[in-house]
Amino acid sequence: MTRLLVAGKLHPAGEALLRELPERGVHVDYVEEVSEPSYAPLIETADALVIRTQPLSADTIGRAERLKVVSRHGVGYDSVDLAALNARGIALTIVGDVNSVSVAEHAMMQLLAGAKRVLEADRAVRDPERWGWRNRLEQQEISGKRLLIIGYGRIGRHLARMAAGFRMQVRAYDPYLEEAGWPEGDIAAISDLKEALAWADCISIHIPRGEKPMLDEAEFSAMKPGVILANTARGGVVSEAALSEALATGRVAAAGVDVFDVEPPDGTSPLASQDAAILSPHIAGLTNECGERMAIASIENALGYLDGTIAPDLVVNRDSLRT
Repeated sequence: MTRLLVAGKLHPAGEALLRELPERGVHVDYVEEVSEPSYAPLIETADALVIRTQPLSADTIGRAERLKVVSRHGVGYDSVDLAALNARGIALTIVGDVNSVSVAEHAMMQLLAGAKRVLEADRAVRDPERWGWRNRLEQQEISGKRLLIIGYGRIGRHLARMAAGFRMQVRAYDPYLEEAGWPEGDIAAISDLKEALAWADCISIHIPRGEKPMLDEAEFSAMKPGVILANTARGGVVSEAALSEALATGRVAAAGVDVFDVEPPDGTSPLASQDAAILSPHIAGLTNECGERMAIASIENALGYLDGTIAPDLVVNRDSLRT
């Protein structure tokens, strides 16, 4: 009998699917806690693992004697030791285009909340002494403003369409896509990052985490004063220290941040003390609708890999595809 280990609580629709699997010859171990120690004791007998945001280390992978596939409940996999999976020939799958609309909507919300000074407006109502803030005219319109999208994949393209509804001027920076061939008839690309940062009134980040931050002190210095920033990508893509300093000096007027270097934050992030930082707990892709799609897709990907029916573009390390 196939054994499926599910690590992390799923949407009720995913739980309903899990209850059906024994009739299909699949034994399910379901651990709702989101931590590596909570599921690690069950890894030795698992043929497939569905995992949320918790780590999957080389040590745990080393004990997974039967494991053939790890199915991410999402599209990012920086918490998974991919090299250790590759060394064992274990596949890693992602859910594909199920959360891009949710994340793009969150980024649009961050840009609007920053422009409209939503946090300050809320405080001005709750504290009568701050009511006069409204006369300072700190709110901005985003209509007609320049939006730079860094990373022009599925999420970036959804955001571009949303921004077009506000008549924003939209450009994108994505050297990987430029090398592959920019979509014909789409928005214009900007090849030089410093030039792109100086052009933009608003910036939204949609790239994977690299070895060092893409936006650090030098990049913030290149930005137009008063820029609004949205980050729904990954912690570490933007230097938290450099962003905090840019907020303190006004170089960045407001920033929406959904991702952090340490998650959950341990209280040391300098962004926590910035009044112009709109913080959220890595929830851009966690709408009810998206949670349902991700839960079902991650289960189906695990089983689809085992029976050879999975779409190849959902397998990250394609050398492990079963033929």
